Amino acid sequence: MTRLGQTEFVALIAMLTATIAFSIDAMLPALPEIGAELTPDAVNRSQLIITSFVLGMGLGTFFTGPLADRFGRKNVIVCGAVLYVLATIVAYFAPTLETMLGARVLMGLAAAAPRVAAMALVRDLYSGRDMARIMSFVMLVFSLVPALAPTLGAVIIAWSNWRSIFIAFAVFMSTATVWLMLRQPESLPAENRRPISVANLWSATAEVFAHPTVRLSIFVQTLSYGMLFSVLSSTQQIFDKTYDQGETFHLWFGGIAVLAASASLINARLVGQLGMRPIIKATFLVQIVFSTGMIVVTLLSLPTQIELIFYALWTVSVFFQAGLTIGNLNALAMEPMGHIAGTAASIITAVATVGAVLIAVPIGLSFDGTPRPLAMGLFVCAVLAFVLTSRIRRDSD
Repeated sequence: MTRLGQTEFVALIAMLTATIAFSIDAMLPALPEIGAELTPDAVNRSQLIITSFVLGMGLGTFFTGPLADRFGRKNVIVCGAVLYVLATIVAYFAPTLETMLGARVLMGLAAAAPRVAAMALVRDLYSGRDMARIMSFVMLVFSLVPALAPTLGAVIIAWSNWRSIFIAFAVFMSTATVWLMLRQPESLPAENRRPISVANLWSATAEVFAHPTVRLSIFVQTLSYGMLFSVLSSTQQIFDKTYDQGETFHLWFGGIAVLAASASLINARLVGQLGMRPIIKATFLVQIVFSTGMIVVTLLSLPTQIELIFYALWTVSVFFQAGLTIGNLNALAMEPMGHIAGTAASIITAVATVGAVLIAVPIGLSFDGTPRPLAMGLFVCAVLAFVLTSRIRRDSD
């Protein structure tokens, strides 16, 4: 099968998968203005723009895998891109928050197509160490997006207005899709495509939740994602309203993302020596300590600038935690599911993502002008995650 050069292929896949991070993080600087315009009586609701996208992405992930196996990788990505661009148009003209949230759900649903199908495309063309090397390069590029996206969002707002961010989303997705159509051949031949079977999907879902290791890993992954999305949806408000750093928020967030990006590299070095479960347990234990410390800091009436430093470091710890736990938890969940790997991956990711939204929304909406409710919510999640991780047993045990 014809392949692109490795550099171009990595850049293409990274751009397709980066749609998720760009669609989330570039919105963060816009939340105050969106809240003031679309929900002035309850500006805290503007953070639902983040979690509504994640909800749509989680729902879309459940279906995208089987669709990509049935209709081909490129077809699913192109259809997802068309829906995504249409949703950005609705969002651009949205007169109410409710319309905006509906458009964001559709954007997330559509963005699940490049998220899942692009990874399947990589699996079609590469395997073993070659695939691992490709994915390492993709994730290296992907990790830079959260550092750059808020700054790009802030620049667009300064140059035009918050609605113009949706034009940037449409241009980004359209560019990646046209690139895919012109340069990348379809990687799944028609003779290898599989029909969609509702019975098989139901059977696979039942099998996933019947296995105790998989079930517990999904629950813990849900908590870890929930903690991450809680911070993502609340952090702009905290930097702005609590610490008066609204104008420099994108710089703070970029620094946090850069510091946290090393977590995946550290995990890659440690997991072979220590194992997945010890790393996960240790990470959640550290988070229990850090979240407790953040709660105490909010009770001490420290100078604002001192408390800001503690909050920024705590936020780094949450992002760092995601890098040390989510990949390992996904590996633990997938280990017994090799015979239904594609479908199981969609089910596991979809359930964990949607469940995380159910955790993140109430935690985010509890914002009272301080980071204390957020820290308390994450403390409870970290304790539950630590307890559940302690109960995970691999089949080889």
